[in-house]
Amino acid sequence: MSIKNRLILMNFLQFFIWGSWLLTIGAYWFQTKQWSGTEFGAIFSTMGIASLFMPAIAGIIADRWLNAEKLYGIFHIIAAGILFCVPLVNDPSTMFWVMLINMIFYMPTISLSITVAYSSLKKSNLDIIKEYPPIRVWGTVGFIVALWIVSLLHFETSSTQFYLASGASLFLGIYAFTLPKCLPMGKGHKKSFIEALGLNAFKLFKSSKMAIFFIFAMLLGASLQLTNAYGDTFLHDFAKVDAYKDLIAVKFPAIIMSISQISETLFILAIPFFLRKFGIKKVMIFSMIAWVLRFGLFAYGNPAEGLWMIIASCIIYGMAFDFFNISGSLFVETQSDPSIRASSQGLFMMMTNGFGAFLGSRISGIVIDKFYKLADGSFDWKGIWLAFAGYSLIVAILFTILFKHKHDPKDMVTVGH
Repeated sequence: MSIKNRLILMNFLQFFIWGSWLLTIGAYWFQTKQWSGTEFGAIFSTMGIASLFMPAIAGIIADRWLNAEKLYGIFHIIAAGILFCVPLVNDPSTMFWVMLINMIFYMPTISLSITVAYSSLKKSNLDIIKEYPPIRVWGTVGFIVALWIVSLLHFETSSTQFYLASGASLFLGIYAFTLPKCLPMGKGHKKSFIEALGLNAFKLFKSSKMAIFFIFAMLLGASLQLTNAYGDTFLHDFAKVDAYKDLIAVKFPAIIMSISQISETLFILAIPFFLRKFGIKKVMIFSMIAWVLRFGLFAYGNPAEGLWMIIASCIIYGMAFDFFNISGSLFVETQSDPSIRASSQGLFMMMTNGFGAFLGSRISGIVIDKFYKLADGSFDWKGIWLAFAGYSLIVAILFTILFKHKHDPKDMVTVGH
């Protein structure tokens, strides 16, 4: 099997695991377990909490002591065991801790999978800007396949979704040990105190350009958490309106939301062209504008005559997500020394899915409860989405002004060699 196909299988399984339960755990929580919504919000915060420290720690280990592909495999095998135990949990508080432990081992595998892919492609003298996006797109395909399997086989309210994720995680963990060796590049040279602790990736913050980049990556990470946390709930709420409750978008909200992931597959393939043509600054601005449109269309959309707005919002999500998440990781790779490649990806992950996701979920919850929760307990969804759109617009304007980067197409051509 060629290196590309091996990495395709890795990416497919990486996100198949997540897609097996991420969008359907709510149905299992409320309908099967019949637990309250108070504790459910904390489940989504486990991703942000785990990403605050684990991707960076995993990157340090992979840079200093252990092959990235081996660490990747170990984490997935451990996570498989934890997912297998989820159906045994009969208490919402215990579920929080079980899912947190699962996320502690799953979240760093995202950045480790990027490190393994970049390292393998470089060893094969392949251009990562050109070759990685078509490989990564299969991760999104894996997420979609898992989501549709769970939905069409009616696993949404069943513990089977966790067994499905567990089996995929175990297989990927074992498979990871067959991947090309990704040796610790920071091993074997004389180390300063900071290097000995594995913290040298943080030296990227010495560059004002990179510091600003990471700060805005965090702010965009907050936007991603907003759509993950509230998108599905937004569509579910239309079931309370007689005029909408029997419409397809309300009956199958997870399927409608999967249009977002389908859109990702198209925009991922467009990344090489956009990065070479426009550079990272403009690509990130495109992403920020897409977030404004994503939220703005949700504000005025509905499952009937406004369904086209909801579908358009889901399509635009592909650009909003890919143009900052995938392009951002490629940019970090071009700016990092090989000895800190894994740590740098872990740092990027920490800023987006760690601080960004945690702050996004916490602050948005406070703001919504204070300003957008109506007297009858329902939500002012139009106001919520317009507030999110306004936030994204402000981020876009500030990024345009503050981020200074001169695009050189040669950087993007030579990064893989």
